[in-house]
Amino acid sequence: MTKIGFNFKKMKAIALFFGVLVILLLFSIFRDTSKLITRNQADSLDANNSIRKIVVDGDYLYLKTQNESFKVYKDAIDYPRFFAKYPIEINEKNTFYAWVAPIFILFGAILYIASRRQKMPSIFSSINKFSQDKNNTADESIRAISSSVRFKDVAGIKDVKEELEEIIDFLKLPQKYTDFDIRLPKGVLLVGPPGVGKTMIAKAVAGEAGVPFFYQSGASFVHMYVGMGAKRVSSLFQVAKQNAPSIIFIDEIDAIGKSRGGRQNDEREATLNQLLTEMDGFEESTGVIVMAATNKIDVLDEALLRAGRFDRRIFVSLPDMQERIHTLELYLSKKSHNVNISEIAKMSVGFNFASLATWVNEAAMHALKNRKRIIEFSDFEAVKDKVMVGKKRLLTLDENEREIQATYQGAKALVATWYDIGFEKIGIATERFEEFDYTILAKSKLINRIKVDLAGTIATQKKYKEIFTNSSKDIVHAKELAQKIVNDFDLMLEATEDINVKEQILQTAFEETGLLLDKLDNICSMISDYLLKYETITQEQAREMLREIF
Repeated sequence: MTKIGFNFKKMKAIALFFGVLVILLLFSIFRDTSKLITRNQADSLDANNSIRKIVVDGDYLYLKTQNESFKVYKDAIDYPRFFAKYPIEINEKNTFYAWVAPIFILFGAILYIASRRQKMPSIFSSINKFSQDKNNTADESIRAISSSVRFKDVAGIKDVKEELEEIIDFLKLPQKYTDFDIRLPKGVLLVGPPGVGKTMIAKAVAGEAGVPFFYQSGASFVHMYVGMGAKRVSSLFQVAKQNAPSIIFIDEIDAIGKSRGGRQNDEREATLNQLLTEMDGFEESTGVIVMAATNKIDVLDEALLRAGRFDRRIFVSLPDMQERIHTLELYLSKKSHNVNISEIAKMSVGFNFASLATWVNEAAMHALKNRKRIIEFSDFEAVKDKVMVGKKRLLTLDENEREIQATYQGAKALVATWYDIGFEKIGIATERFEEFDYTILAKSKLINRIKVDLAGTIATQKKYKEIFTNSSKDIVHAKELAQKIVNDFDLMLEATEDINVKEQILQTAFEETGLLLDKLDNICSMISDYLLKYETITQEQAREMLREIF
């Protein structure tokens, strides 16, 4: 029995050895040795009349010269022009499978016989690792998307489109910028809440520029084994540069870009370090633009946001009234309906672009279920609650709540403009104030910011004789700033016998803000009416209203 077992083990080892040898031999014969080239290099071969024929193989074109073979990503070149000029051959890969299939069947039979006597996890692990290593090559595992999305397919976001126009022009005509030694940002970070269309915007940039688009989710770089995420980042940049001009888009970049320190994750930190290295390692002239999206910019590592990396930030906010109207017009353009789109838009305060698309689709399904030929207003009303599940109550405002919120936010916009507290936009459902990023802050600046926090409460109290729950966050923020003044400036304000310093700061700010709103009551009403109609106002628009009076 011992001798028979020994002979069987010996035979099995020999069979495995020859099996692996055959695999390696076939791999060396049939492996792709063609050099991957860029569009410019392909154009150079064409200009020199070096190409003898073109072999089409999946997403790649193999340019055969007299002595060499080159491959280029199909969508990176003007392939119809090449097809019209050179002989074409389609690679069906039948030869490879004709050789490999019988050998693998024979090898599989040997493994099956051997495995009945003894399990062999090591050989299968080796084969699996070999397969993974082959599939993880940069040019095979990461593929570009040819985006068909255009800006006309993305309603609203006018400000965002204007910001990205020069990026598109650069991708189309990079030489125009390099001739004038103009440096465009390497990285563009799209910041905004979920559902506002950040990925769609990136695809539209690629579609408008007509360049390959490499999409990766931040989570796709997070692997169990250290080093795999970094390798994938390296491969992504390698392929993007080979297919330049191109766009790399990393969605949810906070998955790998969180601030380093504290409880560290070695794999995530290695991946982040590789991303930083890659962004430092290529020049603007390569024609690769890196775009990323996040709704958590506050958690990103500072190194990502410094100049030379994601040095341009574009904020994509929830759509205002006009943007929602344009979006609904786009979504309803191919559907039969008799609804007043402006009325529908008024009902959708706080909806993002994704929610609007869902709402239109649900209304159409409701109409179809009830055997209607057209979508009616009642269909939108019937499915609104279904679409709004999970949203904050503040965003589902009825007409009375909209008026209260317009008064509240209008007063904040007025006081912020009067005291020069910067903001980009203030809306019924959203606001975006400039953060204090100074090393040295004046006490008056902090007190003026407290006045802005209190303005909405004072205005609604004057008009409605009530204090509403929408003021809770601003009151908490005002108290925090008052405490900061006490901590940073000690007892610079004199306290009375009955009121402590913090309360005195808040009371004085409350009284002075009340007097200002009484003085500017007409302007406050104008801004509130404007918000009620258009839902957002910029600081420049608020200044224009003030200039009309003074």
